[in-house]
Amino acid sequence: MALIKVFTDGGCSGNPGPGAWSFIILKRSFHLQNSGSVEATTNNRMELTAVISALIEIGARPELQQSTIDLYTDSRYVQRGISEWIEKWQRNGWLTVSKKPVKNQDLWKKLKNLSGAMKINWHWLEGHSGHEFNERCDRLVQEEIKKIKYKSSAS
Repeated sequence: MALIKVFTDGGCSGNPGPGAWSFIILKRSFHLQNSGSVEATTNNRMELTAVISALIEIGARPELQQSTIDLYTDSRYVQRGISEWIEKWQRNGWLTVSKKPVKNQDLWKKLKNLSGAMKINWHWLEGHSGHEFNERCDRLVQEEIKKIKYKSSAS
């Protein structure tokens, strides 16, 4: 099975505020990046959206399917949520330990569904620490946020 490396990032200007997400997918000589934005959202929603968008892209490309994925995120929320918390949330009817509804439930359910059919190793890496692809993802996010802010100020 071939190995794919995926790097993701999401962010907001204000929380909530204008936000964006990005991903980079690498497999040997294959390299793909994408990004997008939302006018009003939260940082955690953008971090989740980045991962979901990358997995949708992988699922849509036959040359990437059936690969093992090393997925890198600088969001402990995403990494721990999918690796440690999600099974418990499901068993508890999507309630936290304190019996409150899990935030971003719609995205967690989508991520669980997408990732269930894939072999994914979830990795956390420290953001803004000089890692080439994490830094590139962050730049893509910042560029998308600037576009939203420019559109808003031009209106």
